[in-house]
Amino acid sequence: MPKTATLPCRGWVHRYPDRVLMLVTTQCASYCRYCTRSRIVGDPGQTFKREEFEMQIEYLKRTPQVRDVLLSGGDPLVLAPKILEELLSRLREIPHIEIIRIGSRVPVFMPMRVTQELVDMLAKYHPLWMNIHVNHSNEITKELAEACDRLTRAGIPLGNQSVLLAGVNDNVHIQRQLVQDLVRIRVRPYYLYQCDLVEGAGHFRTPVAKGIEIMEGLRGHTSGYAVPQFIVDAPGGGGKIPLMPNYLLSMSDHKVILRNYEGYITTYEEPTDYIPSDAAKFKGLKRPEPGQTGLTGLLDGDQMFIKPEGFDELHNRGGIQHRLKDENKWKPLGIGSGESSD
Repeated sequence: MPKTATLPCRGWVHRYPDRVLMLVTTQCASYCRYCTRSRIVGDPGQTFKREEFEMQIEYLKRTPQVRDVLLSGGDPLVLAPKILEELLSRLREIPHIEIIRIGSRVPVFMPMRVTQELVDMLAKYHPLWMNIHVNHSNEITKELAEACDRLTRAGIPLGNQSVLLAGVNDNVHIQRQLVQDLVRIRVRPYYLYQCDLVEGAGHFRTPVAKGIEIMEGLRGHTSGYAVPQFIVDAPGGGGKIPLMPNYLLSMSDHKVILRNYEGYITTYEEPTDYIPSDAAKFKGLKRPEPGQTGLTGLLDGDQMFIKPEGFDELHNRGGIQHRLKDENKWKPLGIGSGESSD
């Protein structure tokens, strides 16, 4: 699948080869000022129609590389339970859909909606995962803890996505308290997002360096499974890019130099007799997702290089052949000749 696929209808993002984001509503239990979808959320004119759902389902049926569907919006848990169950059952009828995920703030802002009846319905469609959205420990109420307890007891793994917000949670102590409080109610911190470039939300944005500083103060200072990934959602549709402090200082063909969270520097000896698995056994095997690009395309595919858009036109130089391309004209530069490629 190319980076920007031609999609059958609105409410649909297929950026990564094996997973799809399916927007199912424009309504939420709360309206966040920094929301990256604020242009559609809460707008009655943007409501998704049943025929659009049908087109989404048909697209999934004929796209076998998709194994993971994320329901989002808006907030899927504000849908009428019968409509949500119909969506889940339709997805479960597609053999190659392995995982269904739901992203929701309902357990935070409307926990009374997470009833045992709702949880029992969700549990019929396992494997089903859910990410909630908590930005500060003050949002972790008794009611949220009870809602999460009902979900986890039904076998639904919970993660948390939060957004780094200036003046709200841009402090390592606040973030450490948040992740520890989340783990206490059996919610694993998943992503800490750099605030998106949303119109009207510029005052919430922090420098990226603040996120790196916070990650530096979490790794090693609390449990590893309480440390989220710090993510920048790249402008222009580049997708999620994880950032972290640099713990790899240097490396050679036999030794790696590392530092830990305390600044302790150590070396790791690379094996000198390493023999990789027999590549011949896997020759001809391809990943099931077409259009794999980036470094994986170089490592796993037939690609030999990655060219930026317009690379060939730029380097054609108006049809004039570059001197290094003509071996008959090429002459090695003499030391001290004064010529340089800089």
